Amino acid sequence: MTSPLHSWWRLELEPPGELEESLLWRLETLGIPRVAVQFRPEQPLQRTLVAWLPEADWPEAERQRLGEALAALAEPFGCGLPPLRWQRQAEEDWALSWKQHWQPDPVGQRLLILPAWLELPPEFRQRQVLRIDPGSAFGTGSHPTTRLCMEALERLEGLELRDALVADLGCGSGILGLAALALGASQVLATDTDSLAVRATGENSALNQISAGRLQVALGSAEALAVLLAGRRAEVLLCNILAPVLAELGPSFEGLLSPTGVGLLSGLLVEQVEPLMAVLEPLGWRCRLGAEQSRWALLEIRRA
Repeated sequence: MTSPLHSWWRLELEPPGELEESLLWRLETLGIPRVAVQFRPEQPLQRTLVAWLPEADWPEAERQRLGEALAALAEPFGCGLPPLRWQRQAEEDWALSWKQHWQPDPVGQRLLILPAWLELPPEFRQRQVLRIDPGSAFGTGSHPTTRLCMEALERLEGLELRDALVADLGCGSGILGLAALALGASQVLATDTDSLAVRATGENSALNQISAGRLQVALGSAEALAVLLAGRRAEVLLCNILAPVLAELGPSFEGLLSPTGVGLLSGLLVEQVEPLMAVLEPLGWRCRLGAEQSRWALLEIRRA
């Protein structure tokens, strides 16, 4: 029988799309960094969130409280949390199992998300490689909202993005900023209100050998981003945040984005597009549905 001191709990659940990023964030804040999202490239909407927790630290009472904390995230979305499945896993198996869930992940026509410990497969050598440590649960590029932003950046390549100054509001893991630099941006200035996300962005930037000057990250929201910009305004604004927060941030976009620039807003459901447009258009923004995937949408904004 495996000793609890040398075994792990494996937690699995199928997250509703609108909850995935929130669940990843909540697990990270609860001190659970070993998280993966399992899916097949040909079936990206069939996803399983998997986490590994030391058995000695997570007795039954603690696991029950974890379930309650995760269920509370579902309430604002009006959806229930799927059942949590718990399974013991031996010490010698868990680390390998965790890493096996992450494989090279092509995005769009040009980009490749590559877990830090993997070699570049020969069939992907023509792609721009973004190395990511999936041990940080702040956006690995697998969620539809993140992919919508990355594909939109690819469409800007050679137009607004080349040699552009990019502002990333709510940067998470920094994956969008790394994608912008790989596709030709000159500099990315990024902020996040979570110190763990700021750290993850810095670590992933170092993994990709990005100099500190090319990707600067600070703790905070729009005000902190304005400080980083130091009187300048970005040619491209990235904001992958839930729709209610996008609406609250709307008045700050003018001070962050140049008059000829483009904003890429993701993190919103398709049915939230029109309500968000109703908030932004009176502020002087011309809005266009840029793309959608499943229930998620990306909104492009420019000065009217």
